Amino acid sequence: MPYIVGLIGLIWIVEIFNLSLGHRLGAYGIIPRDPDGLRGIIFAPFLHGSLQHAIANTVPLAVLGFFVVMRGTKDLLFSSLMIVVVGGGGVWLIGRPAYHIGASILVFGYFGFLVARGWYERSFGAIIISAIVLLLYGGMIWGMLPSIPHVSWEGHLCGCIGGVLGARLIARKKI
Repeated sequence: MPYIVGLIGLIWIVEIFNLSLGHRLGAYGIIPRDPDGLRGIIFAPFLHGSLQHAIANTVPLAVLGFFVVMRGTKDLLFSSLMIVVVGGGGVWLIGRPAYHIGASILVFGYFGFLVARGWYERSFGAIIISAIVLLLYGGMIWGMLPSIPHVSWEGHLCGCIGGVLGARLIARKKI
């Protein structure tokens, strides 16, 4: 749990600093198909366009992150790395020409990880957690479709794909 609290704390430290700069750090987000935009793969999850953006990501990040860390610290670290690299890389490859920022790449990645974990692992505990996650956050699926102009559905979709891939790779290691 300290990892999730630390992650959220870091996001808020960066948000407060970014706020003091007029949110200029958004320029360090993912810029699709631009070599400078590759740095955003690492920085984008910590950057937000507004206080409301950071607030909107905080609660689901805490809840879903808690469920992931229940599986163990190694699973949290591995899934987070997969989500950031695969999700961010996917946004860099397929994203619209804009700055893509926000912890929602992790939120959607943890969602995908937890749901897929039930499918791949097929243990009672993993299936129960998958069902709870779907009950609480199943509506997130709509966020992976292009619907709101200034929302990175590409980040949501690619983050989820990174989470699903992470669940698949972890399940394969444990078989």
